[in-house]
Amino acid sequence: MAYTLTYSDLPENIQHWQGLPLSLNGCEVVPLDYNAGKTGWIIYGKKLNKTLLSKFQRQLAMPMVVVSSWKIKTYQIVRIAGVMPKKAKSISLTLGIDVAPIDNLPTLHSPGLLVMDMDSTAIGIECIDELAKLQGVGEQVAAVTELAMRGELDFATSLRKRVATLKGAEQTILEQVKEGLPLTPGLTYLVKELHKKNWHVAIVSGGFTYFADHLKQKLKLIDAHANELEIKNGKLTGKVIGQIVDAKYKARTLQQLATSLDIPIDQTVAIGDGANDLMMIRIAGLGVAYHGKPKVVEKARISINYADLTGLWCILSTSLLSEG
Repeated sequence: MAYTLTYSDLPENIQHWQGLPLSLNGCEVVPLDYNAGKTGWIIYGKKLNKTLLSKFQRQLAMPMVVVSSWKIKTYQIVRIAGVMPKKAKSISLTLGIDVAPIDNLPTLHSPGLLVMDMDSTAIGIECIDELAKLQGVGEQVAAVTELAMRGELDFATSLRKRVATLKGAEQTILEQVKEGLPLTPGLTYLVKELHKKNWHVAIVSGGFTYFADHLKQKLKLIDAHANELEIKNGKLTGKVIGQIVDAKYKARTLQQLATSLDIPIDQTVAIGDGANDLMMIRIAGLGVAYHGKPKVVEKARISINYADLTGLWCILSTSLLSEG
């Protein structure tokens, strides 16, 4: 028989809540007999606790059924029943936590494919900007990079324009940037956990092969595609060799990798931050904007705005708890 608690009866640490599922409505808490199946949505974050969840529910102005809760490293995750309300995303932005719908996600019970952007996704910098700083043209190049990532300038044109500023630079600046390459927090953990589940991970980047190939080797990735800088007599010529990795190239590579690995498209994930990632984000089984530019956040079904790359594992981990 259902009985009524008050919100104050619940511990601040959501991990210690007993008797889930619980319906939360203001100060009232009601235990439910509820089978959620594979539907619903999640709220997650490092600081997610009872107080923050209460603020979220008050701003949502409707009851929430907490189906289950679990932790991934330092991230608290709660699964909520039903369809994610449209305003959940904007509320999460004001509270500094992340939300994601979880129906029709790829499953970790079967092999899959993750295709990642590199600059500002797998790593915390834009390599072209760092190279430009070392060459003394940093501000000029960063402004063009921003326009391209926002989708306000054709990517191929912007890349050629930026690379041209590096003409005459010593090849050694590539090594300087590589030595200080900051891996995005959560990247190594995410790749390791996906490998355990027989998933493949690849990088398809509008950046450069010098750095993408380094990550491929370091993280044991299945593939890495990026642009190749032309080097002659130990100096950069200011040109790119071969086809430029743009939005179409990224989307096509995701499809080709999935086909060659015999992975159904609904078992693929694409993640990136810039406008040139939108096409692969759109065609993947799950497309995710990672700390994305406004245009990308607006168009992606799911966006990670606060979590590091562990956030993607938080989302995918729901398949381990919602299936047999």
